Order: sequence, then C-alpha cells, then structure tokens
Amino acid sequence: MRTNTIQTNGPNTKRKSSLLSSNPVMRRLDKINECSPSNAATYGGITAKTAFFILFTIVGIVVHLIMSEKLASGEPFNFNYKGFEIQMFKNEVIALGVSVILAIVFQLLAFFVKITIPVTGALYCVTQGYFISFLVFKVLKGYEYLGALALVITLVIIMVMAILYCTGIVRVTKKFKMVITTLFITVVSTTLISVIGYFIPLTRPIVAALSQNLVFSIGTSVVFIIIAALFLICDFDTIDHVVSDKLPKKYEWHAAFGLAFTVIWLYLKVLDIILTIAGSKKNS
Repeated sequence: MRTNTIQTNGPNTKRKSSLLSSNPVMRRLDKINECSPSNAATYGGITAKTAFFILFTIVGIVVHLIMSEKLASGEPFNFNYKGFEIQMFKNEVIALGVSVILAIVFQLLAFFVKITIPVTGALYCVTQGYFISFLVFKVLKGYEYLGALALVITLVIIMVMAILYCTGIVRVTKKFKMVITTLFITVVSTTLISVIGYFIPLTRPIVAALSQNLVFSIGTSVVFIIIAALFLICDFDTIDHVVSDKLPKKYEWHAAFGLAFTVIWLYLKVLDIILTIAGSKKNS
C-alpha cells in the first residue's frame, strides 16, 4: 500500500545539528522534515532494526572463528600488541586487512548512499564483528572473559545514558553539543599531531614515549568513551525526533544503523582500555 508523504515545517521539525554533534547518519536525520502519519517510524521498529544490525555483528564474530582455523597455515610469526604476544599467519593478516578496508567502504556507502543502509550497514557490522572477534579470541587468547567484561560495561553505559536522557537529567542543548564538539576536536587534533610528530625526527622520541605511557593511553581511551557515551544521548534525541515527528518508516533503518554504529564504537573503545590495562598488568 502506497502512502503519501507530506512536508512539514512545524516547530518540532526544524532542528539544527552541528557538524560533529553526532554520527553522520543521525546528523542527517535531524534535517529531515518529512511526515507520514499513516506509515510512521516507531520505537519498536527502530529497536528491531538495531537488533538486526547487532545480529550481523555476531555473524562477523562467527565468520572470524571459522576463518581463523582455515587460515592458520604456513609459517607463523609473532608480534606484541599492548603487552599481549600474538601469533598470526600471513593469510590471517591479509583477511584482517581486507576486513578493515571493507569496513571503511561499507561505512562510507552507508553514510552517503542512504538507500543501501539495510545491506551496507549489515555488511559493515559483519566486518566490525570480525575485528571484535580478532581482538577477543586472538589478542586476548586465554583472557577471553575480558571481552565479556567489556560487553557488560558497554551495556551499563548504554543503560545509564538512556536513564539520564529519559529522565531529562541530560538534555541535548547547544551547550551539550558544544561540549561533544570540543572533546572530539581535541582528541582528533591530538591524534593528528601525534601521527605527524612521529614522522619528524626531532619529535619522534616524544611521540613514542607518549604512546607507551600507560596514563596517556588510558586517558585518551577514557575521553573516547565519554564522547561515545555522549553521542548515545544525541542518538536517543534524534530517535525521538524520528518517532515523535512521524518520519516515514523507511528512516527506521537510518536511525537503527546510527545507533548500532555508536554502540559498536563504544564497545571497541571500552575493549581498548581493558586491553591497555590488562596488557600492562600482564607485563608488570
């Protein structure tokens, strides 16, 4: 059944979003002023589609577990990552590299070609699941329970952010978005300066010392976790806009992928800080 979509210019639909106040999918949703009362997006629909994307992340984990056994052939080599000794084979490295490249491709397609989100978003989640599995079952071999710990911490953060938003304790205001933007720009600028500094002979020792400094590494990870948590608040606010302003049901896919994207990013940042701490204790 075909539904008519009407344009609205009411006060509830005129929303402005700063460039870095949320992930690109959610940011564009803020600018949509369509309304389709007969076929509107719902919280249930967005929840179901978010679960769909998370399911594909689990598929990526299973794919890695299956592939790692088949790719484990040839001459192995060892390397150290955050204090963990890892043994890998050439084919495993190639497969991991391909998954990273595909993640970038699918992410860009989902961001800029919105109609492809159900497919490209799912495939992006598969690549992220593959990478998560690599970290948990390859890097943390023997300490896999830390992956479950990261999941519990991530779920707690999501619940706390949801409560803060639903109770109105935290509101998405211009000042709120300014805080996110400031934090994000600060961390990105620091990262870029570090990368550039590494290629300059004079500053390379300083950058190397900072990268190996436990306090600096943990501090950077904590800031990223805070940013991801604040992005969740923005995502909840945008989802409210999608549902309360009765945007067409097709936008459920956009909102669901945006939320899944933030959740996966948050989990990876939590896992990263656990890796840093566990690796440091392991070698102390």
